[in-house]
Amino acid sequence: MTAPQPAPDGAAAHGRLCIILAALLWSTSGAFTKVLTQPTIIGAYPPPVDSLEWDGKQYPIQLAAYRALFAGLVLAATVRPRDIAFRPLMIGMAVCFALMNITFISAQALGTAANAILLQYSAPLWMYLAAVFWLGERADRKSTVTLVLGLLGIAVIIVGGWEEDELLIIGIGLASGLTYAGVLICLRILRSMSAGWLTAWNHLLGGLALAPLLVTLRPPTPWQFVILFLFGAVQMGLAYWLVTRGLQTVSPQEAGALTLLEPLLNPVWAYLVAGEAPHAWTLVGGAIILGALAWRYWPGAWSPARSGG
Repeated sequence: MTAPQPAPDGAAAHGRLCIILAALLWSTSGAFTKVLTQPTIIGAYPPPVDSLEWDGKQYPIQLAAYRALFAGLVLAATVRPRDIAFRPLMIGMAVCFALMNITFISAQALGTAANAILLQYSAPLWMYLAAVFWLGERADRKSTVTLVLGLLGIAVIIVGGWEEDELLIIGIGLASGLTYAGVLICLRILRSMSAGWLTAWNHLLGGLALAPLLVTLRPPTPWQFVILFLFGAVQMGLAYWLVTRGLQTVSPQEAGALTLLEPLLNPVWAYLVAGEAPHAWTLVGGAIILGALAWRYWPGAWSPARSGG
C-alpha cells in the first residue's frame, strides 16, 4: 500500500491560509453578538434584537436561529447532489448542534465573550473522555495530561464565576462545550459521509429547530438583518467552507493548532467593539486550557510531509 503523496509547498501554504482566515472569521462571533445585543460603535442598538425571556434572563434565540439558517443556506449551495445521504445518527447530531448553537450564543450574550469561547473549547476534553469510555479507543498519556490541565483551567474559571456570581452563565458555556463534543463525536462516527453535506445539514436543522420560536418575537430591524446575514453567511458559512478547503492539504493536527487563533482573538474583537474586558480568572483559566490544547495539538514541525492530508 503506497503512502499518500505530500502536498506541494504552495498547496500547503494555501491550505494554512484558508484555516487561518477561517479562525479569524470564527473569532468575530463575540463581536457580532455584542453588536446585536448592546450599545457598540457599530450602531445597531437600540433596540437590541428581541430575545426570549426565561427566569429573568434574555436568551438570544433570534441570533442563534438566523445565524445557523443563513450559514446553512450558504453551505447547502456547495453540496453536491451525490453527497446527500441519511443516517439515523444525523438526527442526534443535529440536536447536539442546535443545543451547542443556542448555548454558545447565550453564553456570549449573557456573559463575556472570553468565557464563552474558552468554555466551548473544552469540547476536545469531553470528546477524549467519550472516545475512551464510549468508543473504546485507547487512552494515551499526552491526551490524558491535556485533559487534567484542561479541567484545571475550567476549575479556575468556575472559581472566578463563583466570585462574580456568574455560575449559571458558566454552566451554559460548559453546556456549549459538551454539546459541541457531541457534534464532533457524531462527525467521527459518520466520517465516511461527505463533511460538507453533514455541515450544511447541521446548520439548516439547527436553525429550523429554533425557527418556531421566532414568531413570538419582534423582528430585527433592516440593519440588524444585514448584520445577522453576515453573522451567518460569512462568520459561519464562509469560515466552514474555508476549513473544508484547507483540510485538503493541512493535517487535522495542524489545523487544530491554527484554529487556536479563534479563542485568542475572540475577546479582543469584543473589547474593541463593546469595551468588554475578560475577568482575571478567565485569563488565567483560559491560558491553562489553551496552553494544554496547544501542547497536545501543535505539530512538531511544519513540513510538506506533515501537511499531506
